[in-house]
Amino acid sequence: MPIRLGKVRDHAAAREAGPLAYEALRAATAREGFRGDVWSQVVAELESLDPALRADVAGELGRLYAESGSEQPARMPVLRMLQVVGADLPGDPLAAERAAELDKLGLEPSVWYGNGVEVVAEGELAAGRPLSAPVVAFLRRCALEAYRRPEMVALAKKLTEPVLNVGEAWAEKAMAQADGAWRALLAHAATATSAKPTVKWDKEALTLVGPIGPDAVRAAVLDWLALVGRPRTFAFATVRYGPDPNLTFDPYNANALRGLSWILALLPAHPDTARALGALVETSLKKVAGLGPVNPKVANAGVNALARIDGEAALAELARLATRVTYKATLKLLDAALDTRASALGLTREETEELAVPAYGLTDVGRAEIRLGDVTARLEVRGTKTVLTWVAATGKAVKSVPAAVRRDHPDELKELKASVKDLDKMLSAQVERLDRQFLARRTWSYAAWRERCLDHPLVGTLARRLLWTVDGTPVGFADGALRTLGDDPVEHGTEVALWHPVGREPAEVVAWRDWLELHAITQPFKQAHREVYLLTDAERTTGTYSNRFAAHIVRQHQFHSLAAVRGWRNKLRLCVDDEAPPATRELPQWGLRAEYWIEGEGEEYGVDTTESGSYLRLRTDQVRFYPIDAPENSAHCCGGEYRMWLRDGADPVEPLPLADIPPLVLSEVLRDVDLFVGVASVGNDPTWQDGGPGGRFREYWASYGFGELNQSAETRRVLLERLVPRLAIAGQCTIEGRFLHVKGELRTYKIHLGSGNILMTPNDQYLCIVPKSSAGTATGTGYLPFEGDRTLAVVLSKALMLAKDTEITDPTIVSQIRR
Repeated sequence: MPIRLGKVRDHAAAREAGPLAYEALRAATAREGFRGDVWSQVVAELESLDPALRADVAGELGRLYAESGSEQPARMPVLRMLQVVGADLPGDPLAAERAAELDKLGLEPSVWYGNGVEVVAEGELAAGRPLSAPVVAFLRRCALEAYRRPEMVALAKKLTEPVLNVGEAWAEKAMAQADGAWRALLAHAATATSAKPTVKWDKEALTLVGPIGPDAVRAAVLDWLALVGRPRTFAFATVRYGPDPNLTFDPYNANALRGLSWILALLPAHPDTARALGALVETSLKKVAGLGPVNPKVANAGVNALARIDGEAALAELARLATRVTYKATLKLLDAALDTRASALGLTREETEELAVPAYGLTDVGRAEIRLGDVTARLEVRGTKTVLTWVAATGKAVKSVPAAVRRDHPDELKELKASVKDLDKMLSAQVERLDRQFLARRTWSYAAWRERCLDHPLVGTLARRLLWTVDGTPVGFADGALRTLGDDPVEHGTEVALWHPVGREPAEVVAWRDWLELHAITQPFKQAHREVYLLTDAERTTGTYSNRFAAHIVRQHQFHSLAAVRGWRNKLRLCVDDEAPPATRELPQWGLRAEYWIEGEGEEYGVDTTESGSYLRLRTDQVRFYPIDAPENSAHCCGGEYRMWLRDGADPVEPLPLADIPPLVLSEVLRDVDLFVGVASVGNDPTWQDGGPGGRFREYWASYGFGELNQSAETRRVLLERLVPRLAIAGQCTIEGRFLHVKGELRTYKIHLGSGNILMTPNDQYLCIVPKSSAGTATGTGYLPFEGDRTLAVVLSKALMLAKDTEITDPTIVSQIRR
């Protein structure tokens, strides 16, 4: 018999109320209180006390609780003990203490075990004492736990007030507006616990919408959805092992969000609805450490709702999300929705996505003018950003929104601002879509291409900055027309495709770079300056695999995100006894599957892993190609040999010779892998000069951070050789091998062109400068031929700063330079 249980029984037998109360409270607060067998016996012993002794024990417990218990975190055994001892005594002497302990639970996320809390809650309700809104929310969350108790589920069904859980801004605003018909609609929304609504569910929802009106419902729900993802209105008191519950959605309210999404799909189509549902999908897929996407079920409900809405706006949002979403289950829904819409229209998926891109109010390519009274609003796309400017009746530009517009045209102003955000999101999505067309083998008829790409008000801002082939002839757009390399206009054609440098003579590639510079065209992504990865002698020797990007150390989660954006499938490696396939990219147009072999790096839990057990870093290995239908390879997450998973007596399939892979496919796949390494390598981290945990990666960090240049860095070096002579600091800069040398007043600096890391004289001392996370462009550099190279911007920014090293004020940098 446990010692504490024995003491409880001894004091009960001796009718010693004070010691009995003390030992019972200790049992409730000690580890034993969480052992069901021991605690249930303590509870049984307390229940068996006669009323007189229990009354004395209740008095002692009240005193002890006031001395120490009231300041402690919520403890369900204590709550249960307070209920057992005092609930049916005259006057219920422990009611205040029990209420205080219950209220503490309102600040807890949830628990899967009950320890009698549902019995206490039932007792409070039976006694006519309502539970507070936070406590109701806690109990509802407990009822939604994976290993919930049936008694908790039964209790939650009785808790109908408040209609939503408190703690989230959107839900509290909804409840503040909800009365009568609104309350019934919200209650119905909270019943959305399945993947899709039934016909019966839809019918009931429409019945409930009727008394309020579709327009009123839409306006209110969109207002609420705008608050989803805001910080909780009050934080949870306890953050246990695992993801921070303050960063997740309340699961009860998440069901209501799913229901509200379904309801929006039943209302007449409206552009604001599509916009709000798209934002909800993205908010619901934001990553939370240790969890992953915050709530994929809500995201999926948003996609399903968009799929049910007719019209251009919903289709455009589906197409945009398909280029941005990387979570596999949601992306699968998006693909299915777009395929279904394409089939209904009698078009291909690619054609549907192209036709789905709206103009968002643009009338010319990249421009629009809207008259609002005496003021003109101008929308203009500059690069991949949209700028809204104002012109007064006098023709003079106005810096801020005119007061007359705010006063007389608030709705139009709101729509203009929304259009700017929509344009920026869609521009980013279209850059991704166009960049993927190289491997899609996409071609267009000339007329369709002009309509959907070159002359489209939005897509045209990107297409006119790219190079194309018209019936095999390379062309670009300048001075209002398609032109050849010799600037001869091209006005007609039959078939159009994206131009790619693979297979082109070096002289032609250089000539097109000069042509772009002559016409001051900045491409939305690397095309004329795109890296080309040709088969090397080492790869001809290995035959079926490339070691070009092997033996790197990369940050797993950054690698995982980059892979998803580039269309690769990858499984996060956990430090557990499990297997995983390599990172793969399927290329159906070519009948191929590319594989990048990786494994978890390290073995110390908490040092080499997150709290949830996923590896922080990966070690990279080979790149291989297989037929697309070949069985999948897999290897242990912690490392080891990859083996092909064979079923039903199937024969193994050998990897394909690299020499047989089409040059464009080989180049684009290796370019992706170079991107993964170039961005995610720990060698890029300027704070890792100590080599990371235990100094294990010091040699790798030094070799990568200051070693030979990869293909993308070589491209950067060639570009800098053209750019640096035009800079204001050109007289202080030279490019030598792997470095950009910058002569400052205090020292001379060597900036590595691959990593952006810096050495300084004398003795190649390391200079740690951590760029801002938002660093993406460098001011004062003049013309740049393409967007999207963050490392180029970092190198140029550092050069411009170090050339004036006497003007640097950041103490962390100054202390390194002057020591």
